[in-house]
Amino acid sequence: MTQFRTQVPVNKYEFSLDYNSEVFSIGSCFAENISRKLTYFKLKNHVNPFGILFHPLAIQKILEKTLQQIPFTEDDVFFHNELWHCFDVHSEFSSADKNQLLEQLNRELSETKKALENSTHIIITLGTSWVYQYNLTGEIVANCHKVSQKEFTKKLLSSERITESLERIISLFSDKKIIFTISPVRHIKDGFFENNVSKSTLFVALQQVLSENVNYFPSYEIVMDELRDYRFFSEDMLHPNQIAIDYIWERFAENYFCENALKTFKEIDAIQKALNHKPFNPNTQAHKKFVESTQKRIEKLGVIWKNV
Repeated sequence: MTQFRTQVPVNKYEFSLDYNSEVFSIGSCFAENISRKLTYFKLKNHVNPFGILFHPLAIQKILEKTLQQIPFTEDDVFFHNELWHCFDVHSEFSSADKNQLLEQLNRELSETKKALENSTHIIITLGTSWVYQYNLTGEIVANCHKVSQKEFTKKLLSSERITESLERIISLFSDKKIIFTISPVRHIKDGFFENNVSKSTLFVALQQVLSENVNYFPSYEIVMDELRDYRFFSEDMLHPNQIAIDYIWERFAENYFCENALKTFKEIDAIQKALNHKPFNPNTQAHKKFVESTQKRIEKLGVIWKNV
């Protein structure tokens, strides 16, 4: 039979995940897509505690700050457009109250350290090699918070700089299994050519750090080379739509989880669909039996169902 697509090969992961695993995901918005799948299937996971982070230096900085428990202080925040912000975190943390912002950030530092210590696998999604340097301090920021672009210098990180950053991140987690992936979301605001250069630089840098304990999952290639059609994108034609996300998850799950976990996925999926079912006649005996049957299936899963 003639094949009308090229399937991107994904090697079976040596350190397979199961329901004893705890996943910590960090990086671009694609990390959150995967996390939603992990949550749906009742796997223990934590994602982007400081919001979406797009480039390696931002990820490195927040991980080091967390593990070393370096507190956020007044020097780390600034006032702009009626809100207090922090250049190291996403704008979802911005607040009209400076003290409230600092309290929230420092509380998150403590909780995130516990999550990192408990994690068995860390998934890091890299989005771009482009960064913005704040001219006043020379600091490379994670988020510009709509401060005037005149206040920043846009730079493309070299593959050497990114490799150095990734090596530092890896050194923080000698007892963890690390999975890198590159976000399939194109940053065309940078320009089409510039986006390709950015992604290519990430690829070159990642190639230098892969090892037995540091794995690469080809989410970018699956979207660009295997799906490669705009019907798999959302309305902005940049982000993968739910069909694409579901397919990437299937490729990830079948190669990264053990067989027992995959069997449990099927049962949980059936329960989730049952719970989302809206009956036309909820007071019938048939529906009551359906509810009782679903509850028994949940009870059979025990502690797995209670995972957050």
